[in-house]
Amino acid sequence: MQLQPSFPLLQPRSPLLTCKFLVNPSKKTIRPNPHPSRYPKVERGGSVLVPPRELNYPAHLNPFQKLAAAALDKIETSMIMPLEKNHVLPKTVDPTVQISGNFAPVGECPVRHGLKVVGHIPACLHGVYVRNGANPMFVPSGGHHLFDGDGMIHAIGLGPGNEASYSCRYTRTSRLIQEARLGRCMFPKPIGELHGHLGLARLGLFMARSGLGLVDGSHGTGVANAGLVYFNGRLLAMSEDDLPYHVKINGDADLETVGRFDFDDQIDCPLIAHPKLDPVTGDLHTLNYNVLKKPYLKYFKLDKFGRKSRDLHVDIEQATIVHDFAITENFVIIPDHQMVFKLSEMIRGGSPVVYNKKKTSRFGVLSQNDAVGSGIRWIDVPDCFCFHLWNAWEEDNTETGDKTVVVIGSCMNPPDSIFNESGDTLRSELSEIRMNLRTGESTRRVIVSGMNLEAGQVNGQYLGRKTRFVYLAIADPWPKCSGIAKVDLRTGEVTEFMYGACRFGGEPFFVPENKRMNRDNDEDEGYIMGLVRDEEKETSEMAIVKAGNMKQVGTVRLPTRVPYGFHGTFVSQQDLHRQVV
Repeated sequence: MQLQPSFPLLQPRSPLLTCKFLVNPSKKTIRPNPHPSRYPKVERGGSVLVPPRELNYPAHLNPFQKLAAAALDKIETSMIMPLEKNHVLPKTVDPTVQISGNFAPVGECPVRHGLKVVGHIPACLHGVYVRNGANPMFVPSGGHHLFDGDGMIHAIGLGPGNEASYSCRYTRTSRLIQEARLGRCMFPKPIGELHGHLGLARLGLFMARSGLGLVDGSHGTGVANAGLVYFNGRLLAMSEDDLPYHVKINGDADLETVGRFDFDDQIDCPLIAHPKLDPVTGDLHTLNYNVLKKPYLKYFKLDKFGRKSRDLHVDIEQATIVHDFAITENFVIIPDHQMVFKLSEMIRGGSPVVYNKKKTSRFGVLSQNDAVGSGIRWIDVPDCFCFHLWNAWEEDNTETGDKTVVVIGSCMNPPDSIFNESGDTLRSELSEIRMNLRTGESTRRVIVSGMNLEAGQVNGQYLGRKTRFVYLAIADPWPKCSGIAKVDLRTGEVTEFMYGACRFGGEPFFVPENKRMNRDNDEDEGYIMGLVRDEEKETSEMAIVKAGNMKQVGTVRLPTRVPYGFHGTFVSQQDLHRQVV
């Protein structure tokens, strides 16, 4: 694949994608592209991956570097890779499972205008919907987890007169740029490869190459494939192993990676993939967790002008996987669950991500005005692992004077189902967790039982404030999503919008019809948008559903296959004009 001139960061010495092969259960055969200089056509149902080629190190290496590079390459190809191929991979890191069907990657697609729209596009949706996902560029040589893939953003532009466009682009991370130039994967995959003795070997190989100057990890090793947030004039692509990447949406609704963003030299650490944007103050709240040394966790925020607060160190005894958190009007709610990081497990031949059965899950309630972080209140919430927290708010009991923090999240069962190697089917229970700040007591109530609800959100105008509705993907069969559930948190009533037979989607995104919340009963006045794949007809589209009655009002037919992915956001026409150049 010849990358487009608008992205000068990736200009390989030879075409990046010179052939295609299918990672799909179907019987189709995709022949090599006879014109590698042209933009490759993405075949329906197919995938585009780059077979690794002989390493293409820079010409300026000195003789010692060249000799050492050749020795390390030999160790990899003659020792590590054969051992990896002889190792039976569990489903969670088997690439034939993790990137098969519509989880298989696709090639980049330049902007395609004039898409067919069935129904209508509401005026409040004029702008660009963007959704992130994992899209590996190179054929995995060993273990590969879905979360390991290179970040790719899919953009659907929506305008007046039912105008619609589509494009998708890789986020040009430092990692991707280097691997594209070298011609193969050079950075270890955190989940798919870094476990057991072979994981240590992969880690040692990378450190040796880095020490020799063959690769450079000083500018981050992340893939930017998970979250997206629009903040202070910038669309930021995030994964919790790195700083975010600033991605610009240009006037043609195409995407351009500006670069790794450190908030004007204010931040030098990775951020989690789910920062929280307070709709009232405009502050962006975020966390950083470190799996190797203390402080294992710290919190800070940036005001609406992008000015960073001081770091608050959160005192936890063990490095913990913190994928998400919540905010209320006055507090930050930080989970400390049973999924922990222990590097020593790799020496024993296991995974560094461990489910600690002896640990009791708890939530930290930290005042946003705490100057040093010492006032955090920890409250035990047994048998709870919420990978995603949808909202939180405060309630005051006028009779007792007690203050209660309420958290709405999807609690996993079994708790380690995403990371374990048993192949257990994930069950995600929508739960209400109530924590009394005076007594320190907690309760957890399952709001909806019998449905696997995961990936979604509330009306963002109510984030941190009491909400009535939450919109979630019906993850059945996991990890595919067969529809959208609108859950009334007061009554537990569920209103479903189902995609239909052989049709699956992902996370729904809510866009309010009104710019600001102004009435008590307008919370669900808006539209839900999400990407849908018809696996039988092999077509992709964007569905637009009216949140009030959960009826579809529009569909945008997309020109190429769009893989299942992770999280998205909507950038309005007004915000597009305010982007930082």
